[in-house]
Amino acid sequence: MEPVKYYSTNLKADEVTFNEALLKGLAPDKGLYMPKEIPVFTKAEIDSFSQKEYYEIAFEVARKFLIGQINDDELLALVKDAYNYSIPLEKGFENKYIMRLDQGPTASFKDFAARMMGRLMQYYIKKEDRKLLILTATSGDTGSAIANAFYDLDNIQVVVLYPDNEVTDRQRKQMTTLGKNIKIISLTGKFDDCQALVKEAFSDSDLDYLDLSSANSINIGRLIPQIVYYFYSFSRLRKLARPAGEGNENDDVIFSVPSGNFGDMMGGVFAKRMGLPIKKFIISVNENDEFPAFLNSGDYSKIEPSKNCLSSAMNVGHPSNLVRLVALYGGVMNEKGEILKAPNMDKMRKDIFSTSVTDMETKEMIKEAYDKHNLILEPHGSVGWKGLMEYCNENNVDKDQLCISLETAHPAKFPDQIVEILKFDPELPASLEGLENKKEYYDNLDNNYLDFKKYLINNY
Repeated sequence: MEPVKYYSTNLKADEVTFNEALLKGLAPDKGLYMPKEIPVFTKAEIDSFSQKEYYEIAFEVARKFLIGQINDDELLALVKDAYNYSIPLEKGFENKYIMRLDQGPTASFKDFAARMMGRLMQYYIKKEDRKLLILTATSGDTGSAIANAFYDLDNIQVVVLYPDNEVTDRQRKQMTTLGKNIKIISLTGKFDDCQALVKEAFSDSDLDYLDLSSANSINIGRLIPQIVYYFYSFSRLRKLARPAGEGNENDDVIFSVPSGNFGDMMGGVFAKRMGLPIKKFIISVNENDEFPAFLNSGDYSKIEPSKNCLSSAMNVGHPSNLVRLVALYGGVMNEKGEILKAPNMDKMRKDIFSTSVTDMETKEMIKEAYDKHNLILEPHGSVGWKGLMEYCNENNVDKDQLCISLETAHPAKFPDQIVEILKFDPELPASLEGLENKKEYYDNLDNNYLDFKKYLINNY
């Protein structure tokens, strides 16, 4: 089988292998790398996942994209090392479930991608005897997941930019208390500003000597690991998708994905293209509603500056991964958000329902989910659950329809909101214990590219 090739969404860069796409991060023409062909699982292969552990499913998914790039034994060892924690599937009511992606080392779904990505990068740069400087922007959980996944790795330095005053204390301290090869920058600006500085650095020839790469979801290496938990959750819950006696031939699932930069959502869309029988995606966003407006009208307009909402990791006014979604539906969007070729909007609307959830609705849903179903949701998970409830109510979804909503971070990362709404402080997972007493290390910069460039040159 020939290795999968990766092309740029801007269509002006050479095709590359996975290894090259992973280590480059962003294509030279400022586009995002996409697989030229998306591999497909047979129904029998998908059926077999019900008997496999999470890391074994991760191996099967990764192997499809990495064929010819890494041998099976080494890949299996990497995924087994990366995924040594649980993925709880918690029943809400009827056949509606919460998938808790919050049991990793930083209590966030970003751990799933970051840990695998870190191991793959380490594998390749050791083979090539080279060094990397990772630049990443975070709106909340990405920074801590990347910082922890790459902490103390040989030959890899990490710089994380986060928007000042838009992350929680616990999110910040998961990044700023590490030190060593991890540098954290508090930027006077929004997440979109952080992301813009990172992208600008990648296209600056003066910085070529730094051997830059990215660990944001602009990197294809972040997306492939995020395909796995869609297959995993379906494999564990599929028998509940139809009443006993009706058989499993027509099993399908609805996923609700709280979304910001759209990396998590793209993992699900890839899973659907690989054969997972996903009936509908609910893409739930906060008050940064550029995508629901686009899906409704076909006209895209960024929100500048992005709105600061309770679900802070989703404060994104122009999702980077929207260019990948547009590409999958036959269109072309450049890095500025300009649509050069319209995607198939009818097909996109058939597959996707999107809604915007206000902060007030987010709070109300946290209380309702706990009072009615004993579910403890943090703001991002609440946005996802609210979107699912809205879709099911508006479309009279059958009570036996399997629905899975993603909880993307542990409620203990948002203690102020939980205490305010539910009147108790959620129990800390082990990964968050002791943070309050650790010393922080971070730098402050204004939103100015020349200042950021000078910082990189002076430090590296």
